[in-house]
Amino acid sequence: MTSIDTFEMRRRIQSARVARLATMGGDGRPHIVPITFAPTDDALYFAVDQKPKKSGDLKRLRNIEANPAVSFLVDHYEDDWSRLWWVRVDGRARIITDEAELETAITLLCRRYPQYRSARPVGPAVAIEIERMTGWSAS
Repeated sequence: MTSIDTFEMRRRIQSARVARLATMGGDGRPHIVPITFAPTDDALYFAVDQKPKKSGDLKRLRNIEANPAVSFLVDHYEDDWSRLWWVRVDGRARIITDEAELETAITLLCRRYPQYRSARPVGPAVAIEIERMTGWSAS
């Protein structure tokens, strides 16, 4: 069992295709959802896309407005447990209101996910400013 250095954590985040986003509701209960994302050196971006949802009033967005502290997790699992790893980012999330930053976030997401090239996310989009990264690897 070993911790992972910053360079390796960033490499693993870059290689991951899906993450889990944890927010905290006003009732003190955690809310975790899978997300697609685009990383930069200082931030992670995700957007509300056109996949079907129960409502446009998403709990993750309400939670971020009430409490911007979030955790973001990417991981790798397989039956060979010597290959397990995870990276967690703790940070502050904010719903993007600046049009130029919103366009940057959507463009980064479209570059990363071919599915978004034909169905661009309409937003809103969120920036997570990275405050701390921790990681672990079995080998």
